[in-house]
Parts: sequence; C-alpha cells; structure tokens
Amino acid sequence: MNGYLLVLLASLLACGGQLCQKQAALCWQRRRPPQHRRRATLGWLAAAAVLLIIAMAVWLSVLQRLPLSQAYPMLSLNFVLVALCAHWLFHERITLRQWCGVASIILGIALMGLFA
Repeated sequence: MNGYLLVLLASLLACGGQLCQKQAALCWQRRRPPQHRRRATLGWLAAAAVLLIIAMAVWLSVLQRLPLSQAYPMLSLNFVLVALCAHWLFHERITLRQWCGVASIILGIALMGLFA
C-alpha cells in the first residue's frame, strides 16, 4: 500500500481513538448508576486503546515506506480530522481562528505533497 495512504489510515485511526476518548469522558459525566457509567466509560476507553494501537502499527509501516521528515508533518492531518469530527459529532463550536488553522494545515500538507 502507498505510504501516503497509510499516513491517512493512521490519521483516521488516531482520530477515531481520540473521539472514543472524548466519548468516554462524556459517559463518565452522565448521571447514571455508577456501574453503568463505569462500564460505558471503560468500553469507550477500550475502543480508543484498540484504535490507537492499530494506528501505531500502521505508523510503523509508514516509517518503513516514507522518510520521517515527510511522514511526520503529515500527521498534522490529525488536528484537522479531530476538529472536523468534533464539530460534526459533538457539536463543538469551531472559531474562525481554528478554521484558519485547519486551512493552514491543509495548505501545508498540500505543499509538502507537491514537492515530495
């Protein structure tokens, strides 16, 4: 598989792990009986751990295919994915400054891709 596609896959998996962590935090805050709250929270944390472990394995595969100097900056795609997913899934507000940051990251990744 292409190294750049693997970077995207690693970013998606890491994003999923971050979203599961957020969901675990939200479950912990809910007013439920302690045993239900604990079970739900631990389930989301387990899902996060699995996704992040798989992301690390994919990342190791990336490092076999791409120079670290190219691959590592592309992980900033995680910031974009997490911000967009938090907006869509958790209805978090994204400020104009954050949108500008997202655009800057995308532009930087595109520039790296052009000159790679």
